[in-house]
Amino acid sequence: MTDIICIEKFDETYNKIIADPSIVMEMNEYFTFDVPGAKFMPSVRNKIWDGKVRLLNVMSCLLYAGLNPYIEEFAKKRNYQVIYTSDFSAEEFSLKEANDFIDSLNIPAKFERRDYQVGAFAYAVRNRRSLLLSPTASGKSFIIYLIARYYNARTLIIVPTTSLVSQLASDFADYGFVSDKFVHRIYAGQDKQSDKPVIISTWQSIYKMPKEYFQQFDVVIGDEAHLFKAKSLTSIMSKLSSCRYRFGFTGTLDGTNTHKLVLEGLFGIVRKVISTSELIEQKHLSAFTIKCIVLKYPDEDRKMMKSLDYQGEMDWLVRNEARNRFIKNLTLSLKGNTLLLFQYVDKHGKVLYNMLKDEGIPVHFVHGGVDGEDREEIRHIVQQSPSSIIVASYGTFSTGVNIRNLHNVIFASPSKSKIRNLQSIGRGLRKSDSKEIATLYDISDDLTWKNKKNFTILHFVARMTMYNEEKFDYKIYPVNLKV
Repeated sequence: MTDIICIEKFDETYNKIIADPSIVMEMNEYFTFDVPGAKFMPSVRNKIWDGKVRLLNVMSCLLYAGLNPYIEEFAKKRNYQVIYTSDFSAEEFSLKEANDFIDSLNIPAKFERRDYQVGAFAYAVRNRRSLLLSPTASGKSFIIYLIARYYNARTLIIVPTTSLVSQLASDFADYGFVSDKFVHRIYAGQDKQSDKPVIISTWQSIYKMPKEYFQQFDVVIGDEAHLFKAKSLTSIMSKLSSCRYRFGFTGTLDGTNTHKLVLEGLFGIVRKVISTSELIEQKHLSAFTIKCIVLKYPDEDRKMMKSLDYQGEMDWLVRNEARNRFIKNLTLSLKGNTLLLFQYVDKHGKVLYNMLKDEGIPVHFVHGGVDGEDREEIRHIVQQSPSSIIVASYGTFSTGVNIRNLHNVIFASPSKSKIRNLQSIGRGLRKSDSKEIATLYDISDDLTWKNKKNFTILHFVARMTMYNEEKFDYKIYPVNLKV
């Protein structure tokens, strides 16, 4: 048994590894990763935690069930033999069977069936679990709908925001599902118990529920899975110990092994459905351009800012009157509907909203304190509007919100988060009859003093790297900020 690794099903979340203790220790090292930025966390600084994530528990020998291909990779490199003592084989489900099933749903003809959507649906059914990498406007809700209807079982769909609860239920109704009869929505204050076959809930609403609550579900679908807090997501998925069918959806991953392997372990191996550039090329998405506006500051400001930390720099920027005035004038100069994204509600979002609200254009203010129904109403209003402004926090409107009639997106608060930036860009990519091209205005701030570059200009460099990787067209416009 020395060179053999046996993989035995423990439950629907974990597999048990049976192997020589020395191999288990090897595997423990192989499935251990540093958490990015952990060295700045108090628990690491205080030596309570070493900043590492260990996916294999050496005491119980349990490992997430979605990581079998990684075990095979580990074994192959070391000439170990892998033996499965449980049946993990895929199911038969052809593209023809997938298309026949979709035909049976009588979905309204206006919803175009795309080949990659059918392929993703068929792949999910064949494998019973998967993490589908499906960018904004690729028709993710349509694939989710197909999976939910195919299994016709107790289904839990987990989303990160109340807006997405309402929007997904609304999408299901558009596809022909009687949502009021078959779909129960859970967010703050809503009843968590229902006899309806499909439950759509924010993860925040249910992660503290006892394990018994989750035993009712046969299918779990995690939408925008990358946004779930790690501990909350693993808590929910671990409690779903008897839930056989597991599917995660995300528009992007952050590029770290820790993030990717946790999600793959919980849902299944990543499968790329299609890329944003392919969607634009196939004309499923709007043509898209990025205008990178680099604000230049006077020497006295640069010199003053050189000693500030990141938070100090951000506080100074969002309170800078000249900068906010520039953002206001830029927003008012644009034609069509504009989404202005900010990071801090009180010290930036409210300021920008108050500067814009009396300028003769409809302005909507959205943040975490605005409930899901109101956000959904704003979405519908803007959908029908030729010219309006949404001043919204990244947390509420950077992810999942579907507004086809959106012409411009402005990054008012700089960020280096790949996930946040790509999701935010997606808000402007949906096609509509009223626009030929979508434009992102990426505002960054050059406060470089001598050889010392400031934090937010470094974040801009990180965004340019991302734009290059995604093959987005962009142009840089230096602007001297007038005080």
